[in-house]
Amino acid sequence: MERALITGGSGYFGCVLRDRLRESGWAVRIFDLADSDDRPADVELVRGDIRDGAAIAAACSGVDAVFHNVAQVPLAKDRALFWSVNRGGTENLLRAARDAGVRKVVHTSSSAVFGIPARNPVDDSVAPRPLEAYGKAKLAAEHAIAAAIEEHGLDVTIVRPRTILGHGRLGIFQILFDWVEEGRRIPVLGNGDNVYQFVHADDLADACIRAARRPGPAVYNIGAERFGTMRQTLEALCRHAGTGSTLYSLPMRPAVLLMQATGALGLSPLGPYHALMYGRSLYFDLQRPIEELGWHSTRSNEEMICESYDWYRAHKDQVRGRAGLSPHRAGVRQGILQLLKKLS
Repeated sequence: MERALITGGSGYFGCVLRDRLRESGWAVRIFDLADSDDRPADVELVRGDIRDGAAIAAACSGVDAVFHNVAQVPLAKDRALFWSVNRGGTENLLRAARDAGVRKVVHTSSSAVFGIPARNPVDDSVAPRPLEAYGKAKLAAEHAIAAAIEEHGLDVTIVRPRTILGHGRLGIFQILFDWVEEGRRIPVLGNGDNVYQFVHADDLADACIRAARRPGPAVYNIGAERFGTMRQTLEALCRHAGTGSTLYSLPMRPAVLLMQATGALGLSPLGPYHALMYGRSLYFDLQRPIEELGWHSTRSNEEMICESYDWYRAHKDQVRGRAGLSPHRAGVRQGILQLLKKLS
């Protein structure tokens, strides 16, 4: 039986990946600061901080593959932690994997490394160009991986997902789902005609598992195969909910400036990346993972956002106000967005 270590395995995507690995016959070990409330009895937990080299070295012992998902996410807005966790923690993980003789490392990066891409779809010819701290730290982690491959022959594959959705995914989506459930008007920037691609957590987990079984370093950009504009996706959610929610447009430039200012002052839950990209297009060319991994997505943008909304409605009383959850599994405070809510 193959043994997998998931760093960040108590977070939202880590739990999804954990379950998909177990279904595929892997034995799973988790490395995280905290436990999840749904960890199966046969999944080992090693508590530790990715910035602690000795702790991650112990966790890597005896495993065949490491799925590296620990990250300081954009919601946290802590620049120092972006670098110490996302870059420094990745460097610790790479050293530990090399010393332990790990066969394969699959690193979950981010589409934030592209910032506002020079063109779409983003393919192998589009160079990363992050424009905010989170994306820059994630790209620095990719550079550390390239060095480990070049200098030590480590087998590492980078997987860059688009914005993740799926059952149990909350974070800033909790605000959207609350507003839709209440029948409020939902803002889009400009006409909402920016093409925006999501990815379902199950599809991302499938891509990571396939990448772990393919020898040799590679980089895969992962997203839904069926997607459209932000307006189309949100209109589909409003129709599905049937609560009377509709969309309205906000002028792009003033809205972005306001989101950036309120985020910097701690008055908004949105991070700089959200302000940067909510009204802009970013979508991946998927030829490489389809051809090399035999991977295909199973849900469209519209299907996954409606599924996520339904899950939230069914479970919101269980997740509201719970402490100790990762940012993507818990709700967030709306802050100054309450003003937009009143205006809607």
